[in-house]
Amino acid sequence: NPAGVKGDAYGPGGAGTDPTWDPVWELKTTIDSLGWTAEMRIPFNQLRFSRDSAQTWGLQVVRFVSRLNERSHWAWWPNNEVGGPPRYGHLEGLTIASSPARLEVMPYVVGRSANVQPADPSDPFADPHQLGFRAGGDVRYLLSSNLTLSATVNPDFGQVEVDPAVVNLSAFETFFPERRPFFIEGQGMFSFGGFNCYFCSNVSSISLLSTRRIGRQPQGGDIARAAGAWADVPENSTILGAAKITGRTARGYTVGILDAVTRREHARIQDTLGARRDVEVEPLSNYFVARMKRDLRGGNLQVGGIATSVVRDLRDSSLAVLLSRHAESVGLDMDWWWGRRTYLFMARGAVTQVAGDSLAIGRLQRTSARYFQRPDRGNGGNGLFSDGYDPSATSLRGYGLYARVAKQGGNWLWEAATNVRSPGFENNDIANLSRTDFAWMNANLFRQFLRPTRWYRNLFFIAGGQQQFNYDGDLTDRQAQLFGEITLPNYWDITAFVIRRPSVFDERLTRGGPVVKRPGLSFYQLGISSDSRKPVVVGTNPSWDRTEEGRTEWSVNLDVTWRPAPSVSLSLGPSYSLSRSGAQYVTSVADTTATAFYGRRYVFAELLERSLAMDTRLNVTFSTTLSLEVYAQPLLASGGYSDFKEFVAPRGLAKSVFGRDVGTATAQGTGSGRVTTIDPDGGGPAASFTIGNPDFTLRSLRGNAVLRWEYHPGSVLYLVWTQSRSDIGADGDLDFGRDRRALFRAQPAHIFLLKASYWLGL
Repeated sequence: NPAGVKGDAYGPGGAGTDPTWDPVWELKTTIDSLGWTAEMRIPFNQLRFSRDSAQTWGLQVVRFVSRLNERSHWAWWPNNEVGGPPRYGHLEGLTIASSPARLEVMPYVVGRSANVQPADPSDPFADPHQLGFRAGGDVRYLLSSNLTLSATVNPDFGQVEVDPAVVNLSAFETFFPERRPFFIEGQGMFSFGGFNCYFCSNVSSISLLSTRRIGRQPQGGDIARAAGAWADVPENSTILGAAKITGRTARGYTVGILDAVTRREHARIQDTLGARRDVEVEPLSNYFVARMKRDLRGGNLQVGGIATSVVRDLRDSSLAVLLSRHAESVGLDMDWWWGRRTYLFMARGAVTQVAGDSLAIGRLQRTSARYFQRPDRGNGGNGLFSDGYDPSATSLRGYGLYARVAKQGGNWLWEAATNVRSPGFENNDIANLSRTDFAWMNANLFRQFLRPTRWYRNLFFIAGGQQQFNYDGDLTDRQAQLFGEITLPNYWDITAFVIRRPSVFDERLTRGGPVVKRPGLSFYQLGISSDSRKPVVVGTNPSWDRTEEGRTEWSVNLDVTWRPAPSVSLSLGPSYSLSRSGAQYVTSVADTTATAFYGRRYVFAELLERSLAMDTRLNVTFSTTLSLEVYAQPLLASGGYSDFKEFVAPRGLAKSVFGRDVGTATAQGTGSGRVTTIDPDGGGPAASFTIGNPDFTLRSLRGNAVLRWEYHPGSVLYLVWTQSRSDIGADGDLDFGRDRRALFRAQPAHIFLLKASYWLGL
């Protein structure tokens, strides 16, 4: 409830980001001579507690006053000490005579109107004005006073904010955070692989769960598109049902169990003769996660474990050679605090296994996460854990390890950590995985000054470094860094850091080819943000880097937030970036004369990439039950390729440009029809090859507006409008006037949705 609003409220408000269930509680606020007062009435059935009639609850109350930039704690601890639940106060003397109501039901109905002009007017499946209706529901049941069963049938996530548009020219998948209400609620119960660092980069945790994998876009869409002239592929896999149990047992175990089933999906295809048939694009699948943790020694020792499973009913042979049949993982973790919670030791370990057809497992071995097929890879034996390429393998196994020891309290802090993924580690069926085959380590020294002076309110310095090796022993990352942050007496905040990286080996740049080198670089970033207490808050984070080859990359942005009233917030985030790469992968071609590169030529290019975007958000709370959220992101991005080239030799940095240093390069045509013919040795025995025009210019606009009305306690009506439009050209540069006109000439897709849910407490 916004400060200054007087009246009743039910639940926390805010459309598009609520949990599945808005806790049904009452709130009143008043402003009088004593100041601002808030009173809350929270029903017992919205809380979890033990069965004992006499209760003692851990309790913390925190209030943040924006106009003062001041945080108040009921149970206080100094800023240079570690707090958290072990430092909370206690609410004693509670007597609860009877159990609360155990069952809550929330059915929903939704109507949807999709107005999408087809890209191809001859597409027989295109319906420019499509109406739809669906119904489903959620159920919550208290299995005990401290364990809750939550279930959903045919869930709808239409009120969720759209993902932003991105340009990804790498070999790695783009991952987006979970936004769907059912999976957000209680997601902390399933967290595993927590990763901490005072300063680090290009590293990830041992995550074993990303619920965005559940209900994902059908993975066999390309099969359908290749099977017919036209294909009608579902946008997402339908979640038939999902259920989870979360809470805490009487013996002190924190429990999270999740199971979800997604439907077998088919695409309708039509050939050029008009014949139609169905093609399976996603199998019937089951996703399961079980997580357990326990606090020991007064919360100073936490131990836990997790197990995940994905099982697919692969009846279609085309999908059987594409997807794994089943995938499992098991993990253990521990956090140990000592010295009045001054020191912390963290340890995580996990093993994974996937199994299926040899062609499906072979595809996993060749993905960008590991590139087992790399010709110069030092293949170990395929023992218990997979280390080398085996086209006949029907399973893949691996492990991940992470350990960190750190001083977390005091004015002088430090840390040292290591992070390992074996080559065969694979959890992408139910989590996010970019790369394996590395052993990473880092260390940092951290000094903080928390006592305000006439020069600052607080001051921080960090110095450290990190490095990484692959399982062949190649140095694939090394950096040294310096970081500083100061909060000035006027509450302005300034951060700055510099990173220095030397030249190292890169076993992924050739995308399955031999190891080469990437140049060293120096990276600089500055951050400035104004006083957050003010109605207008401005921030910027410009960055700049330069490689040893003289190529630069820079970006600049501006984040402006305007709060004309406590219930209104408008944020604008324009940004512009420009980068020059001297080795952007283009393609590889077979050539028996390229003996140094094992019979293939790996073609790269200079790439000049530009990006201009504007993230816009508007949040308005009209009343305690009515709110509006608007998000929009226009994006213009381009990539211009030039100077096709190849590396002179494996494990080196030098490159030869075709047509200048070696061979010939002849371009013909214009625009999207331009092709470049390359003769690698200028009339020698090597065969010539052609490359199409890789230049691009992307114009995109995505946005949605969500009006949320809680018309009855716990019952919500959503009105949603989503618009998207995009256009792709072969210009290879940015021209604001041209690209703006092209964007607004593009046919928009408008989707309108009306969703109503009703809460029943039984």
